[in-house]
Amino acid sequence: MTFERYSRREFLGVAALAGAALTVPGCVGARIARRTGRRSKPNFILILTDDQGYNDLGCFGSKLINTPNIDRMAAEGVKLTSFYTGAPICGPSRAALLTGCYSQRVDEVGRAKHFHTILHGREITIAEVLKKAGYVTKAIGKWHVAGSGRLAVVRDEASGGYRVLNPSLMPPAQGFDSYFGIPYSNDMDPSVLMRDYDVVEAPVNQVGLTTRYTDEALRFIRANKDRPFFLYLAHNMPHTPLYPSKKFEGKSAYGLYGDCVEEIDWNVGRILQALKELEIDEDTFVVYTSDNGPWIEGPERRPDNRTSRLQSGTAKPLRGYKMTTWDGGVRVPCIVRFPGKVPAGRVIDEIATAMDFMPTFARLAGTHEPQDRIIDGKDIMPLLTGKQATSPHEAYYFYKYTHLHGVRSGHWKLVLPRPARPKDLEWYARLQEEVKEITLYNLRDDIGERRNVADQHPEVVARLMKLVEKARADLGDRFHRGKGSRFSR
Repeated sequence: MTFERYSRREFLGVAALAGAALTVPGCVGARIARRTGRRSKPNFILILTDDQGYNDLGCFGSKLINTPNIDRMAAEGVKLTSFYTGAPICGPSRAALLTGCYSQRVDEVGRAKHFHTILHGREITIAEVLKKAGYVTKAIGKWHVAGSGRLAVVRDEASGGYRVLNPSLMPPAQGFDSYFGIPYSNDMDPSVLMRDYDVVEAPVNQVGLTTRYTDEALRFIRANKDRPFFLYLAHNMPHTPLYPSKKFEGKSAYGLYGDCVEEIDWNVGRILQALKELEIDEDTFVVYTSDNGPWIEGPERRPDNRTSRLQSGTAKPLRGYKMTTWDGGVRVPCIVRFPGKVPAGRVIDEIATAMDFMPTFARLAGTHEPQDRIIDGKDIMPLLTGKQATSPHEAYYFYKYTHLHGVRSGHWKLVLPRPARPKDLEWYARLQEEVKEITLYNLRDDIGERRNVADQHPEVVARLMKLVEKARADLGDRFHRGKGSRFSR
C-alpha cells in the first residue's frame, strides 16, 4: 500500500480500524486486508463453459449474442486470443485444466486411455495444491473426469436410488472441500444432480441450471469472503440439451444457444458485483473460458430445438469445431480479470493454455506446482502483466485421443497427415477429415488455416518436425506410449 492513494480522512479511518484489529481478533483484521488490498493470497474463480465457440461473446466478435458483463470483464482485464484447451472434447480438456498436464501424460484408472479421461487418484489437481496452501475449495457443475453416465453413477437396487460407482474419483476426493453439480455431460444417463457424494435430484430439472449453479457459487463466496478461496464453476451450458431459464428463453437473436450464453453472462455479472460489494474485488483473480470449441454436427435422431447439434455456437473465423484439432476445436475465448495486478484493456495473442492455471495459481498463492512430476503448464502471470512479451511455451501440441495431429510454435502451425475416421477412434472419429500431406499455416496472416505454405518455408517445417518428434518421444503418438506418460505404469 502507498499512502498517496488515500486522503487524510481515509488514512485516519484505516489507521483506526487497524488499531481496533489489535484488540478484536479475526474478522476485523480480515476486513482491513480487504479494504487495503493487502491480502497475501488472492482468491481464484475459474468459470468454465461447455462447448462455447471462439466467436460466441460480444468481445470476441459475436453480433447476435449479447454479453455486456463478460465484455466489461474483458475491458477491465485481458483478452487472450490464442488460448488453447487441452483437448477438443470435454473429459481430456478438463483433466488437462485440473492437472496442468496434457491428458496424454496423466495417469488413468484401469491402466488405459479413455476417450473421456478417468483421472487416477494419484494425479494432483489445482484444488489439492491450493488446499495445502490454506485455501477453501469448491467445485460446482460438470466434473467429467470420473467416467461418463453409467460408468460413474449406477442404480442402487437396495435403495431404489443412485450411487457413485467410485467415490475416490469425485471432487471431494480430488481436493475440493465440497461439490454440487452434474458429474458429467448434461445429455448423459442417468441424469443426476449431486452434492458431494450423494445424488440429491434425479432426473435433473435443467431449466435455469446456470442460475442455480451461480446461486450456489454466491453462497460459497459470501461464506468465505474473509479467507482465501478457489471456486471452480463449470457450467453444463451451452452443451446440448439447452435449458435456459424462462426469463432468458427467446431473448437472444441466436436461438436457445444464445439464450443460454446470455444467461451465463448475466450470472457472471452477479458474481463480479458480489466481489465488489464484499470488498474483495481487487483480491480475486477471475477467469472465463470454455472447455473446447462448439459442437457442430448434423441433426441426430431427435432433432428438436433442445437437442439438435444445429443449436450450437460458432468458432468463426477459425476453422473446425469440437472433436477436431483445427483451431476451432481447441482455441477458445479466454478472459482474465485481476484488478490492480493485471492491466486493463489489453489483448494478448501469444500462446497460453488451460494447463497454465495450475502453476499460475500455485505461485500467486505462495506455493508451487507439484515438483515430483512433469507439469506442462507454465506460469503466465508475467505474460498477463506485460512483464513478458512472448509466450513461455515453445510449442503447443494438438492431440486427439492418443493421436498427435500437429504443433504450433509462435505463429506457425504444422498439421500432420492423418486418415479420415480411423477405426481405433470409434465414435470420436466421425468428424475427422483426411489430411494427405504435411501442411503449414501462418496463423498471423491466415487464422482460418486455409493456405498451406509448407513449400515456401521448408526451414520452418524442419524446425516444427523436430518438435513433433520431441512430443512423440515424450507424450507418445497413437499406439506408442511416450516415456513421459504416467499412465499404464
